[in-house]
Amino acid sequence: MKNIISNINKAFDHRIRLGIMSVLMVNDFADFKTLKELLGVTDGNLASHAKALEKDDYILVEKSFIGRKPNTRYSATKKGREAFQKHVDAIEKLLKQ
Repeated sequence: MKNIISNINKAFDHRIRLGIMSVLMVNDFADFKTLKELLGVTDGNLASHAKALEKDDYILVEKSFIGRKPNTRYSATKKGREAFQKHVDAIEKLLKQ
């Protein structure tokens, strides 16, 4: 039991971070607007949670311009994918007990 709980990652303890990673696990990337709409969050909420995941090297943030409009695109890093999969596996094991 203790081993399962140790695999639960605090970086994913908030629903917004869980949502960001869930979207990025099944998509190569997602832009700010798409994540905001899918998760139903404010700009500030999304930005702060994305920054926390970026700080842990779980997501990559790419800023560019499409025409004259700024565009922020997110993708999960290899480290982020592995950490999130471990987290999901630990929760599944915990729920089966």
